[in-house]
Amino acid sequence: MAGDVLRIGNAGGYWGDDLTALRRQIEGGPIDVVTLDFLAEITMSILQKQRARDPQAGYARDFVDQMREVMREAVARGVTIITNAGGVNPDGCAQALVRLAVELKLEASVGLVAGDDILGRIEAWTKEGVRLDNMDDGRPFAAIAGRVTSANAYFGAAPVVEALQLGARFVVTGRVTDTGITLAPMIHRFGWKPTDYDQLAAGIIAGHILECGAQSTGGNLTDWERVPAFHNIGYPIAEVSPDGSFVITKHKGSGGLVSAQTIKEQLVYEMGDPRAYITPDVVADFSSVRLESLGRDRVRVWGIRGAPPTRFLKVSMSYADGYKASGAVIVCGPQARAKSEVFAEILWKRLPHYEEQLTEYVGADATWGPLSPGREANEIYLRFGARDHDREKLRAFSKTLPALILSGPPGVAVTGGRPEIQDVVAYWPALIPRERCQAAVVVLCGERREEALVAFEGPTGSGTVEGPSVHELMQPGQHPPRPTGHTVAVPLSRLAYGRSGDKGDTCNIGVIARHPLLYLWLRDALTADVVKARFTGLVQGKVERFEVHNLSALNFLLHGCLGGGGTLSLRIDPQGKTLSHALLAMEVEVDEAWLKLADSTDEVAGGGRY
Repeated sequence: MAGDVLRIGNAGGYWGDDLTALRRQIEGGPIDVVTLDFLAEITMSILQKQRARDPQAGYARDFVDQMREVMREAVARGVTIITNAGGVNPDGCAQALVRLAVELKLEASVGLVAGDDILGRIEAWTKEGVRLDNMDDGRPFAAIAGRVTSANAYFGAAPVVEALQLGARFVVTGRVTDTGITLAPMIHRFGWKPTDYDQLAAGIIAGHILECGAQSTGGNLTDWERVPAFHNIGYPIAEVSPDGSFVITKHKGSGGLVSAQTIKEQLVYEMGDPRAYITPDVVADFSSVRLESLGRDRVRVWGIRGAPPTRFLKVSMSYADGYKASGAVIVCGPQARAKSEVFAEILWKRLPHYEEQLTEYVGADATWGPLSPGREANEIYLRFGARDHDREKLRAFSKTLPALILSGPPGVAVTGGRPEIQDVVAYWPALIPRERCQAAVVVLCGERREEALVAFEGPTGSGTVEGPSVHELMQPGQHPPRPTGHTVAVPLSRLAYGRSGDKGDTCNIGVIARHPLLYLWLRDALTADVVKARFTGLVQGKVERFEVHNLSALNFLLHGCLGGGGTLSLRIDPQGKTLSHALLAMEVEVDEAWLKLADSTDEVAGGGRY
């Protein structure tokens, strides 16, 4: 392999991911950089509440525990580690690493990226006319102005690059994007300029593939039966070349799977408009991505296009929005559903009306709702949730639920204790002119301390990049199969696979044809109206559809389907992770010729372009 290839691995896709992954990435084979992504909107809210109780908290302390195991080996091997584990207290996290290095008698440079916390500047900015209206639904900022508890701007790669240039071996950040922590070492190694939009976009897409850890190496795969050794699943590695092309792989001997399917499923995860994936660094065009399988566990990615970033940075704010509580009992058969419905009726009749209340029959239809198949469950985890701005009403909920145990139908078992009342910290996304923000970079090593400020300057734009047409992507000599005239009813999963994710109260579902030619059928058959009808009773808003020709995929945005999403939602699946399978279970009528084509493809084994 060429000496100028940069090997970047991921060892964590969320706070709570496998604590052994960092060690396994460093010790498992050649690697230059390891990134760990800890932050989501929900995570920021949790960390903010922790710091409110303890000023020394507010970062992912698990990361420091991981570093205790690997810091010595990382220094010996020259591995750089970059993470946004700093959360809302990156200085506290960096100082913990410095103390660890001293304890281990190691000379290790620790970089710190801060400045994303803009809470103290919000009031002045709004007086100056800066609008912070909700970027998802347009609500005016005045509605929450007095209740904001945190505000963090999303930084990109630039301040991390500065830390690396100042000699940092380990870099800890606050709210730097998932993709930015992966792009930064590429810019540092290859010297990409702010106007090298295609290379920057390639780095962003590499970061998107890596950011969720084992999700791109077989985790959560639709065809999960084909994934070997889940117990030892390898985490992804991008082998990046100076031109921006890269190969996704994993360490030899590890479990899991890297294939065109695993990469496509991750590419459509949490995707909006594929032509305009907006980041602080560049606008990446997912419709330009090309894939080539190089054999087992190696997929080449290239052809990516980019455009200038917009003149705004995204801001994630949290604000106090009342209280919620949830609790459950287990109800067993016979007639588990009927008994559960009686229990629910008893509970809600004893309680006042709440701003929002929810009953879920887990084991029957909690995640899919009205889409669930009608089968009698032998046991049901009967889950209740309530949300209100009146804390006393939630106290009544907490006290009344345990009283169901002896005052209703038989066959009920206790699970958990009295429901705990939680503060609701709601999410408010907004935009801020990027020139208003400035990152502070500090690098610490023994007695040495270097500091720098990074402004978010450079060319900006607002357009998208035009991706290739569906006709450009057809292989020479490829033609749709000749219809047989015989149709069969099959679940959509026979013809496609997919994955779902969330952004606030919107769920995205990416659906990918099992053969490039099948995309022609999928595009005609699976319209936004069909998906809207499929999710009747779950989707309160509109359904948008985007065509992703290059991936043989369709991306759907289901607005208003997650009960408010994030910390607001009372649902057991507030992030819509199960909804792609609800769609794939839909029965469709298809000509046998298309079905034969679907059954003929095998993206797991062998090479080829997809």
